[in-house]
Amino acid sequence: MSDEIPAGMPASEYGGEFRERFSYIVGLVLALVLTGAAFALVWMRWLTGGSALAVLGLLAFLQVIVHLRCFLHIDLARSHRDDLKLILFTALILLVMVAGTIWILYDQHARMMP
Repeated sequence: MSDEIPAGMPASEYGGEFRERFSYIVGLVLALVLTGAAFALVWMRWLTGGSALAVLGLLAFLQVIVHLRCFLHIDLARSHRDDLKLILFTALILLVMVAGTIWILYDQHARMMP
């Protein structure tokens, strides 16, 4: 790999491209480690029941954080706050829809039982 800056690319953008590639590589490694940890936790049966669900939930939350930060480049900087608000609002709407659906289905199930 050469250290030459490609023709027509300003030197300031070359460093940004390296940082972006590095962010993708770090994100890929972290995502693979978190996914492998979740699969290993279930496959090896290191934890069971509620504790396994809690650890899997934590691993899923960390996976979301890795994807937002490393792949979507969303952090707490002022320029990215609007994107973060949009994602959080979308997550809230999805949560309301899923929770409402589960509530309605559970209520229908309870009414059908003799």
